[in-house]
Amino acid sequence: MKKILVINGPNINTLGKREPKIYGDITLTDIEEQVSSLAKELKLELEFFQSNHEGDIVDKIQKAFNNTFGIIINPAAFTHTSVAIRDALAAVAIPTIEVHVSNIYAREDFRHKSYIAPIALGQISGFGINGYLFALRKLATLVA
Repeated sequence: MKKILVINGPNINTLGKREPKIYGDITLTDIEEQVSSLAKELKLELEFFQSNHEGDIVDKIQKAFNNTFGIIINPAAFTHTSVAIRDALAAVAIPTIEVHVSNIYAREDFRHKSYIAPIALGQISGFGINGYLFALRKLATLVA
């Protein structure tokens, strides 16, 4: 069974409490439950990881080398600041899809720049939980 790593960056653990006008009332648990349900249907193995620490995310990406088929990442604020996460993803060369719960292009200008997007298969922004589900379905097509 092919393994997909789902990485969530800083403050994603506060979804459901954090800025509901932007993020709605979904929680990280909601995301994990729905993505897990779809993964079972698609016969994919999942591993979830969330951290508020850039280095921990880099370490997790590096450990995924040679044992992970794909990565879904919501780097959150690190999207706009982390060359380290970008470089780790480039180094492991695992098919990666960047996901954001909110539409980062409808928000502040500083959120319009992603260091991850140029090295990802694609970016999904603004569709809430569905972004994760779209990403998982796309990675599943690469397995077939």
